[in-house]
Amino acid sequence: MSDSPDAAFDTHGRIKCGTVSCPDFAASLADYTRELSLGVVEQGVVSTDLARSWGAPAQVAQPYALLRGEGGAPGFLRLVGGSGVEGYRALGSYGWAAYELTVRDAFALHERIDRAAFEVIGAPKLVPGFDSFIPFQVKGRAEEVLYLNRVLKADSGGLDLPFAAAEVDHMFIAVLAAEDRARTVAFHVEALGFEEGETWVIPYSMINRSFGLPADFQTAMTMTKVGRLPASEVDQYPDAAVFRKAAPGELPPGNAMVSFMVRDLDAVRAPFIEPPVRREGALYEGRRVACVIGPSDERMELIEMAA
Repeated sequence: MSDSPDAAFDTHGRIKCGTVSCPDFAASLADYTRELSLGVVEQGVVSTDLARSWGAPAQVAQPYALLRGEGGAPGFLRLVGGSGVEGYRALGSYGWAAYELTVRDAFALHERIDRAAFEVIGAPKLVPGFDSFIPFQVKGRAEEVLYLNRVLKADSGGLDLPFAAAEVDHMFIAVLAAEDRARTVAFHVEALGFEEGETWVIPYSMINRSFGLPADFQTAMTMTKVGRLPASEVDQYPDAAVFRKAAPGELPPGNAMVSFMVRDLDAVRAPFIEPPVRREGALYEGRRVACVIGPSDERMELIEMAA
């Protein structure tokens, strides 16, 4: 186990980082640091080896920044420069649909956030009969979606939800748009060693608006987890969804990739894009890292717990 202050955080199934592909990297970086109060921990350009490990060789030499909340909040967001894809829109394709972060005060953040930086697609509100968190959803200039939720109740349906220690704290759920929800969940269980959690069927307003569906159209969603630790919310997307197009040799646009901690890369039952290698830096800390792609075209960077 690492001697890092994050060692207790870095357990099997933990979301360590969410990566966003940004056509206007400098503007996106300014948005995240100014509007979301995230600090830059590390900055540079993507190496040839790292780009190849992502299955995105054209990403080489693109700028990146590793960000985290004030006070050394655990976990990261990573912005990476990219070419962008003409016509790409959020919440219309399979793959990573949104990153869910815990925030200190959703209402205060909503009041002050610059709408030119982050479009509000779901204002914060108290939902009658729902007391776990206050939802708040925004879309960034790279067509990435963030759920900036204030957690009200640490125990929710047998899962532990984190209270925020920073204005914008770490990512604790990755929202995945699935072509085949059952098959995708099975992959996360059988290939990655995660567990299947509860399934809900609800009218999902953002999906219904995105696809022009009736307000009462029902979406099935299943949580993946490890014990009481949430990992992904796997949503069954409508048949009108498409597989996301990426610029040649680059990461998918918007919510591009999620990095998970795993106990043992040798136990992963899925082909790696490239063989595992040890990587340095604030995110990796000398640990072995490799990437896989799931059935809904979700790209996952797996970081082995032991250094």
